[in-house]
Amino acid sequence: MIDYLYDGTFEGLLTCVYHHYYTDKAAGIYPKEEYQPNLLNGYMEVETEQDKADRVYNAIEGKISDYSLRLIYRAFLSDAPEKENVILKYILLGFRIGPSIGSLHAVAEVNELEDLVRKVGNERERMLQFVRFEVMEATGAAPEGAPSTQILYARVEPSCNVLALVAHHFAERFSHDPLIIHDVGRDMAVFAYEGDWYVADFDGRHLPDGTAIMQSEDERSYQSLWRTYFDHIAIKERTNPRCQKNHMPVRYWKHLTEVNGLTETVPSF
Repeated sequence: MIDYLYDGTFEGLLTCVYHHYYTDKAAGIYPKEEYQPNLLNGYMEVETEQDKADRVYNAIEGKISDYSLRLIYRAFLSDAPEKENVILKYILLGFRIGPSIGSLHAVAEVNELEDLVRKVGNERERMLQFVRFEVMEATGAAPEGAPSTQILYARVEPSCNVLALVAHHFAERFSHDPLIIHDVGRDMAVFAYEGDWYVADFDGRHLPDGTAIMQSEDERSYQSLWRTYFDHIAIKERTNPRCQKNHMPVRYWKHLTEVNGLTETVPSF
């Protein structure tokens, strides 16, 4: 048995599962940039191969279920340590017992994976609530087909990689505006316009075509007005930091216009 090291992609993980069956049993699967060698197991760096990933993908869908395939993908989007091995154990059990795995919630292999899925789902719901857009301007040519150089831009730092899970919602909601949702911790973003979207690497300063973006002058004025309004409608005698933190966790505040900069003044409980 050996440890398999992969490139961090879902296709790479499925390629490792393929090698578990056709090369050597996996002692574990790990992202290669995070791997710490040990004396017990050898390791092999696995190159992602789409055809092998497709075979495993189709096998999960056909021999277990489409529902389990969706659960596996959602679990993969979590940032939990050992998520790959939670997924591997679930797949191995699923191939043994088939679609009935979906009802075995008390079984450890199933329970562990469903716990990751719940955490990803919770983070997705928070992103739908707490994303705040600001108006940016492209300094070069406007995005192809866009009516102007203005772009809706939002910074987020989700604990799970949920960009692909929220992209459709925002692409449909703001279908007439080009928008970017930037995951600053992972240096990637959703780019959307007219209902279509894709996820790509992003440095926060330049569009994929190299065009630079910057905050518009109107946006700075609007943010100042909004903070003033937010401050003045508050009843200071009824300020309840504990309640605020329960309904809106502090880790999201740095990217919310109305409370940006207040995290240092709110006590921890």
